[in-house]
Amino acid sequence: MDRDEFIQIVSETIKHIRVNRNLTQDRMAEILGISKKTLIQIEKDRIYAGWTVAIACCAIFRNDETLQMVLGGDPLELVDLFSTRNIATPGVKTLGGKIWWRKVDSRGDYVLQNNVISHHFRIIDGENRRWFSSFDEQDARLRLMELAGAGNTNQDNN
Repeated sequence: MDRDEFIQIVSETIKHIRVNRNLTQDRMAEILGISKKTLIQIEKDRIYAGWTVAIACCAIFRNDETLQMVLGGDPLELVDLFSTRNIATPGVKTLGGKIWWRKVDSRGDYVLQNNVISHHFRIIDGENRRWFSSFDEQDARLRLMELAGAGNTNQDNN
């Protein structure tokens, strides 16, 4: 997934979020900081939301199940990734990858996972805390080695 695809997916989800939350177009436009006319254009698939509107939607509706389903998890993790390319956020609790994630590798207490929707990688520990995220598999594998320690050979490839 790239930034443009992310914006497209968020744009195509805005109407679902609005309807599921019983919001009027006027109220949704106000929440997102856009005009009602712009919201209507987005909802009718005539235009995509801009980057800032997509970010606002993800921040405000971060826990929306529809948004999480189409993006494969926490929307703000993807916003962070598109903004910084890599995330090193020790201790951020996750659900452990039971949905949207496949195991790629593990070393010691750390597991490298790949998101089946966005295709980004993350490293979690035995307590399901996220330590690193990246779209670059090589960067993620290097970070996995660093976290687990160079001498650890407990590898489980999948």
